[in-house]
Amino acid sequence: MLPTIAWSGDKVIMIDQRKLPKEEVYVECRDHEDVARAIEKMVIRGAPAIGVAAAFGVALGILKVKKKDNLDREFAKIMRRLEATRPTGRNLFWALERMRDVYQRSKNLSLAKLRKLSIREARAIEKEDIETNKKIALFGKKLIRERDTILTHCNAGELATAGYGTALGIIRAAFREGKKIDVYVDETRPYLQGARLTCWELDKQGIPVVLITDSMAGWLMQKGEINLVMTGADRIARNGDAANKIGTYSLAVLAKEHSLPFYVAAPMNTIDFELAAGNEIPIEERDPEEVRRIGNRCLTLPHVKVRNPAFDLTPAKYIQAIITEKGIARPPYEKSLEALRKKRDRKS
Repeated sequence: MLPTIAWSGDKVIMIDQRKLPKEEVYVECRDHEDVARAIEKMVIRGAPAIGVAAAFGVALGILKVKKKDNLDREFAKIMRRLEATRPTGRNLFWALERMRDVYQRSKNLSLAKLRKLSIREARAIEKEDIETNKKIALFGKKLIRERDTILTHCNAGELATAGYGTALGIIRAAFREGKKIDVYVDETRPYLQGARLTCWELDKQGIPVVLITDSMAGWLMQKGEINLVMTGADRIARNGDAANKIGTYSLAVLAKEHSLPFYVAAPMNTIDFELAAGNEIPIEERDPEEVRRIGNRCLTLPHVKVRNPAFDLTPAKYIQAIITEKGIARPPYEKSLEALRKKRDRKS
C-alpha cells in the first residue's frame, strides 16, 4: 500500500478512503481545487492527514500560478478555498498558517523559488507528522498494560495521518513491544470509519480486532470486557475539552460511569490555545444523506428529517490523559498543556 498521501512530481496522490476496505484506489490531485474537493468529499479524512493535504494543496496552487501579477490575490484565493473545506479540525488551519508564513517570507523571490520553498515546507509538514506520531506512541504505549482490551472509536491510524497514527499508533507500538492486547472497534456511524478503516488497518498489522456496533459499548463495559478507551481528536481547547468524531462523548461518559480510563491521543498542533473551552469549537454538520443512506440504499423514509453533526465535544472532566509528542498531559489541562507547549523538543 502507498502512503495515505504523497507528493509525486507535480501532483498529489492519496488513497480513496471511501473505497476501503473493498478496493485500494488512488486519486490524483493536480491543483488545489482537486485537493479541496478530496477533503470535502472524504477521499481523505482524519485531522492530521487533512492538515498535510491542505499544505500540499497550497503548494499545488502556487505551482499552477503562471506569473507574479496579482500573486497576493491568487494566494488568498487558494487559502480561502482550502480553509472552507472542514471547519472543525485544528490541524488544517495550523498547516495553512505554516504555508502562509512561507509565502509571506518568500513572495518577493522568483516564482520558481517560491514554488520550491512551498513544496519543501509541505513535505516537511508531512515528514514531521510521521515523526510526531511515533513520539506519541512512545509515550502512550506505557498506558497500555498486558492483556488489556482497548476500545477505540473512528479511525486514528495511518489513514488519518501522514503515517503511523495517533491512537492506533499507540496500540501498534504496544503490540509490537510484545504486549498481548485485544482491540474492540465500534462501527462509527454514519461513515463507518471504524468498520471500514480501523478494522482494515489493524487486520493488516496482525493486531487482534473485534468489531461492534456503536450501541454495544456500554454493555461490554458493564460486563468487564473493556479496560480502557483510546481515541484521537480533531481539535482540543486549552482547558482540555476535545472535539472528535460524533459518538466520542457517549463513550467518555460510559467510561466514567464504569471507572475506565478515557485517553485522547493527538499532536500538539491539534490543541487550539486560542480557544478557552470546547464550546468555542465549530462543529461541522454534513450532508443528511450520509445518515439516510448506506451506499445507494436508503435506510428510512426519504422525507424524514436528519441531523448529521460530524463531531461532538468531550468535556475535559471525562478525559484522564491527553497524549502528545511532548508528553502526557493530565488535569488540570490549562496548566499541563501549557507546560507541554513550552517544553523544548529534545534533539535526537
